[in-house]
Amino acid sequence: MKVKRVFDCALAGVLLLFFLLPMCVIALWVRLSSPGPAVYWSQRVGRKNALFPMPKFRSMRRDTPAVATHLLGDAKAYVTPVGRFLRQTSLDELPQLWSVLRGHMSFVGPRPALFNQHDLVEMRTEAGVHRLRPGITGWAQINGRDELDSAAKTRFDAEYLARQSFLFDLRILWLTVWRVLARHGISH
Repeated sequence: MKVKRVFDCALAGVLLLFFLLPMCVIALWVRLSSPGPAVYWSQRVGRKNALFPMPKFRSMRRDTPAVATHLLGDAKAYVTPVGRFLRQTSLDELPQLWSVLRGHMSFVGPRPALFNQHDLVEMRTEAGVHRLRPGITGWAQINGRDELDSAAKTRFDAEYLARQSFLFDLRILWLTVWRVLARHGISH
C-alpha cells in the first residue's frame, strides 16, 4: 500500500517536529528520575518475522527481564514512577515515530511482538499476519491492549489483515486517540 507508506512518513515527520521539545523534556525527566538511558531499544519481530530494534522511552527499571509485561510476576514493581505516567499516557511510545520513518513500523498494524514471544509469533505466522508491517497501534490494541492473551491478539490481527484499508486505518487511529485519552486498557 503506497498510500499508507506516504501517509505514515508524512504524519511521522509532522509529529516528530511537533513533539520534538516534549520528547527532549521526557528524555531528561527519565534520565533524572532513575539510572539508565532515556530510550530503551528492544528487539521486536517485524514484517516477515524479521527482527528490528524498537525504541521506547524507558518506563521500567534497568534490571527488568526482557519479557512481555504481563509475564512479569509483579510488573508494577519494575515500573519507575515516571514510567507509570508515561505508560498511562502512552508517551513512552513517541520514539517509535522514528521506526515509522525508517520503515520498520507503520502507524496501524499488529503491535510488534518481543523477540521471545514465540507463541504469538507462531500464531501470527499461521494466520498470515506476519506479512504486515507492525504498528504503533492496531485493531488488537484498541480492543483490549494489555488485557488480551496471544490467541485473542492474533484473532484481532487476522481480522485487521482481512479488513485493512486506508479508511479502516483512520478509524483505528481515531479510536486510539480516544482510548489513550480515556486511559482504557492500560494495566501497568
